[in-house]
Amino acid sequence: MTPNDGRLTGKVALITGAARGLGAQMARRFRDEGATPIITDLSEADCRTLADELGGDAYALDVTDSAAVTEVFAKVAANHGRLDILVNNAGISGMEDRPEEVQRGYDITMTQMADSMAGNPPSVFNDVTLRTTDDEWHRVLAVHLDGTFFCTREAMRIMGPQQAGTIINLGSIMGTSGGAGAAAYCAAKAGILGLTRSHALEFVAQGIRVNAIAPGWIETAMTDALGPMKPLISMQTPMGRMGDADDIAWAAVYLASDEAKFVTGQVLSPNGGWTMSQ
Repeated sequence: MTPNDGRLTGKVALITGAARGLGAQMARRFRDEGATPIITDLSEADCRTLADELGGDAYALDVTDSAAVTEVFAKVAANHGRLDILVNNAGISGMEDRPEEVQRGYDITMTQMADSMAGNPPSVFNDVTLRTTDDEWHRVLAVHLDGTFFCTREAMRIMGPQQAGTIINLGSIMGTSGGAGAAAYCAAKAGILGLTRSHALEFVAQGIRVNAIAPGWIETAMTDALGPMKPLISMQTPMGRMGDADDIAWAAVYLASDEAKFVTGQVLSPNGGWTMSQ
């Protein structure tokens, strides 16, 4: 398939957190389907590397900084005159620099499982919430919730007058089913799903669709930090494996395309059967 005969031909698509992982793969698939990708992430150099590969634009962007978000979207409007697709993908787990927490969580889970199998009450307890600082809590919510809101607000200044566009927010199964030891992340992702439904209702009269993708456990740099938890996660997933970035990228292509023209306010969850209902 050439860029001229794809499902997104002629579309301008901005993806946040797109220098690597899920965002980068979505940008690649959007380009393959004919869209012009706009790559944003914290590092302009990382953005430029991918943008050069795909033939798109690159902007350094901290989505928690509303003034910076306004500036980048103004440049998009000036350079392209339109914005057809926004993917609010930027996110953090809150555990990026805390591998000891991942190992601690694994050890607690395995001990609790052993206690249960032996018919004993739990001998250890998860205490991540007690050890989470105010700054750690606020940082996770800021990147996910503030970032999604700020970018959507600026996108609507372009999409609203167009009376057309589609917005895709990245949720997570952690926001639909929860997860012990990840209170901030679960709260942020659940909030994104609520924001998705609110904006879907608010923007529908202007011809703009808003949906969410709630990925299951996907092989990315973020989940590399899970280390010893990965075999347990794969075993608990009905399909017996973690997903790959393309499992999410193709879901985004679908939601961004006219194939999903009757879809808004919905959550699409490629998760290998981890959860069967949204």
